[in-house]
Amino acid sequence: MFNPNRLALARKRRGKTKLVLAKDVGLTTRMISAYEAGAYSPSDDTLAKLSSALHFPQSFFCAEDAPQISLDGSSFRSLKSMTAAQRESALAAGTLAVEISRWMDQKFDLPEPNVPSMRGYDPETAAEALRARWEIGEKAIDNVVRLLEFHGVRVFSLPIDSASVDAFSVWHDGTPFVFLNSLKSGERSRFDAAHELAHLTLHQHGAPHGRLAELEADHFASALLIPRNTLVASAPRDPTLRTLIRLKKKWKVSLIALVHRLYALELLSEWQYRGLCVDIASEGYRKSEPDGIQRESSELLAKVFGLLREDGISRGTLAKELNLEVGDLDLLVRGLVLAPIEGGGHQKGIVSVRPSLQLIKARSD
Repeated sequence: MFNPNRLALARKRRGKTKLVLAKDVGLTTRMISAYEAGAYSPSDDTLAKLSSALHFPQSFFCAEDAPQISLDGSSFRSLKSMTAAQRESALAAGTLAVEISRWMDQKFDLPEPNVPSMRGYDPETAAEALRARWEIGEKAIDNVVRLLEFHGVRVFSLPIDSASVDAFSVWHDGTPFVFLNSLKSGERSRFDAAHELAHLTLHQHGAPHGRLAELEADHFASALLIPRNTLVASAPRDPTLRTLIRLKKKWKVSLIALVHRLYALELLSEWQYRGLCVDIASEGYRKSEPDGIQRESSELLAKVFGLLREDGISRGTLAKELNLEVGDLDLLVRGLVLAPIEGGGHQKGIVSVRPSLQLIKARSD
């Protein structure tokens, strides 16, 4: 049976207005609105046209209601830099990811969420408290994505081909989700992941919003990735770009993030801070990170896809199970796993057992 909510979801995921979709399939905008409102159901021929125009299988439009991710409950970095279409497409992609996560929960025993609410904490204290709770100590975090996954956060890629669209996060039915832009550098992606963790823990139950929330999340991310005590002990007295480029490798952060952290902890004077910022800009290091790191990968997704591969599950079979096109599945894990599902090819049933995925806690250097 046709599900009108699915039509709206597919249209928003593709970034199309009702007017554009109507032109694509030779209908009126009013008829598209009627379909999405549930006033009418499309004929088989019209559904086939909608399916073709939106690049979703027809089964997608007949599935049960998808989980709803609201804008109010999501933490977008800057709504002003996003178009309405980009925002709706990102939220729709998040909805698809939640469906994939639900499917994985049915097939595998995944880590339970362990992200405490620290609303009311100042960001520095919250970062220190979370490091203590997660037993990270004062050392560098080897892989932020895997650390989040170990504590029950579901991490997916944000399938929008625009570097101007930042990461976002959301709680849904008690499960935390983080979506990372796969076009960002390794250092920026790590910081984005830590920034979104801040929203999940500091702002789990709502306010603050806007500029204040973003400043708090930046402070938390900086404190989590570069702990105060260790940096104070290792900071050079008269830092240069060369010495800071060596030091940033320890924390796997961008050069400018390290400079900001040094200044915030009063380990740089105003004159030193401004001079280093000018030097970084003049060398082009704001756009191209010196000695950049690779993007972090997902252990959870790699293990899920690895088990499916062992069971002979092809990409097409999995996508069909999820009522998706293969391309949509790939985009949601792009950059997190090198090859979602290779080979397989047998048309076997999806695994019915529930293997327990034992994730290795992200190593601290």
